Amino acid sequence: MASAAQKSAGSDAHRPVGMNDYMATDPASMQTSGSRDSRHALVVLALLCLVYVLNFLDRQLLSILAKPIQDDLSISDGQLGRLGGLYFALFYCILGVPVAWLADRGNRVRVLTVACALWSVATVACGMAQSYSQLAMARMSVGIGEAGGVPPSYSIISDYFPASRRGTALGLFNLGPPIGQALGVACGAKIAAAYDWRLAFVLLGAAGLIAAAAVWGTIREPKRGATDAPVRITAATDRPEEAVRFWATLRMFATRPTLALVSLAAGATQFVTYATLGFTTLFLMREKAVTLDEIAIWYALVLGIGVSAGIFLSGRLIDRFAERSPQVYGFLPAIALAVAVPFFIGFVYAPTWPVAVAFLAVPTFLNYFYLTPAVTLVQNAVSARQRTLAGAVLLLIMNLIGLGLGPTWLGAVSDWLLPTHPANSLQLAFYSLVPFYLVAIVLHLALARRLGRDRGMIPTQPCRSDAAR
Repeated sequence: MASAAQKSAGSDAHRPVGMNDYMATDPASMQTSGSRDSRHALVVLALLCLVYVLNFLDRQLLSILAKPIQDDLSISDGQLGRLGGLYFALFYCILGVPVAWLADRGNRVRVLTVACALWSVATVACGMAQSYSQLAMARMSVGIGEAGGVPPSYSIISDYFPASRRGTALGLFNLGPPIGQALGVACGAKIAAAYDWRLAFVLLGAAGLIAAAAVWGTIREPKRGATDAPVRITAATDRPEEAVRFWATLRMFATRPTLALVSLAAGATQFVTYATLGFTTLFLMREKAVTLDEIAIWYALVLGIGVSAGIFLSGRLIDRFAERSPQVYGFLPAIALAVAVPFFIGFVYAPTWPVAVAFLAVPTFLNYFYLTPAVTLVQNAVSARQRTLAGAVLLLIMNLIGLGLGPTWLGAVSDWLLPTHPANSLQLAFYSLVPFYLVAIVLHLALARRLGRDRGMIPTQPCRSDAAR
C-alpha cells in the first residue's frame, strides 16, 4: 500500500499548477538538451562570436581601406562618413527592431542564418562597386543583413547561460568587435597593400557565407528562459503573449528611466567610438604618414588587445560587483571615460604616429567599458521573451546616435574645415569629439544615480516573466 506521501506525490504529478503555486522544478532540469550540455553552450558562444567577428569586420573594413577607396572612387571625407555612418545605420538600426520582433516570435537561429548570408552577399557587392552610388547601395544592403545579427545572438546566449554567468558570456561574445577590428586592420590592410582593396571585401563575403552554413548546422534553438530562476506563477505573470508586443517594448524604453538612460549613455559613448573607428586609419595615413603595412601591425594590435581587454574586464567587474552595488553599471563606464579623455587629446595632438598610437591605446581600452554593462543591464531587466526585442531597441538607440551620427559628424566637420586647414582638417575635427565624451560621462553618472534610487528593482537573477513588475 502506498504511503500518504507517495499518494500525494502521485496526485500532484497529474494536478495542474495553481495560480498560487511556486514552480519547484530545478531551473537546470528545464533547459533544452543543448543548454544542459555546457560544452555545447561554449561551442554556441564561440560560433556566435565568430559571426559577430565577421559582422564587425565587414562594418569596419570600409574605414580600414578608406584611403585606397578614396583614391579609387574620388570620394570626400563627408561622403565616407555618410557611407560608414548614416547610410548604413538607417537600415541597420531601424530594421533591427522588426527583425528582433520576428525573432522573439519565431526561430532565432533561422533569423541569424538568413541575416548572415544576406550581409555576406552584400559585402561581395561592395568589392564590385564601380562608383560612389553603387558602393552606397551595397553598404545599405549590408546594413539590412546585419540588422538581424546581434539581437538574436544576445537572446540565444541569455538562454544558454544563467544570470550568474551571463555577464561573462556576453562579455566574451562582445569580443567580436575588437577581434573583427583587429583582423580587419591586419588582413584588410595586408590584402589591399599586396593586391587590391576589392579583394578584401570579396574574401570576407565568402567567409560569411560559410559561417551562415555553420550556424544553421550547429546551433540548436534553446527554450526561452531556460536558464532563468523560477518564479511564482500568478494571474499577472501567466500571460507570455504580452512579452512579445512590439509597441509595448518600445514604450518600456521610453517610460522606464533606467532603460532610457542606459540607452542614451551608450549612444553618446558610441558617438565617440564609431567616429574614432571610422577615421583613425585615414587620419594616421593622411596626417601622420603611416603606411598600410604599418597600420596592419600596430593599429591592429591596439584594437585587438585594447578593445578586447576593455570589454572582457568590464564584464567580469559587472559579474563581481553588480549584485551588491547596481550603481556599478553607470559608475564603471563613467570613470573609464573620464580617465580616457586626456589620452584621447594626446592621440590627436601627437606630432608623430608612434606617439599617437601609444596614446590611442589607453582610450581604446577604456572607451569600451560601457558595452557589456549596458547589454547585461538590459538583458537582466526584461523578461525572457522580450530579450531579443529589448536588445534590438537598445541597439537601435545606441547605433542611431553613435553609428549613424558619429562618423557622419566627423566627416562633415573635416570637410567644413578643409578650405581653411587643408593640411590638418581631420585632426581639428577629432577635437570636436571631446564634448561628446563629457556628455557620455554625465549620462552614465545619471544612470548610476537612478540605479541607486531604484536599488532592488533591477534583478541580477532575472525571472521568467516580469509582466507584473
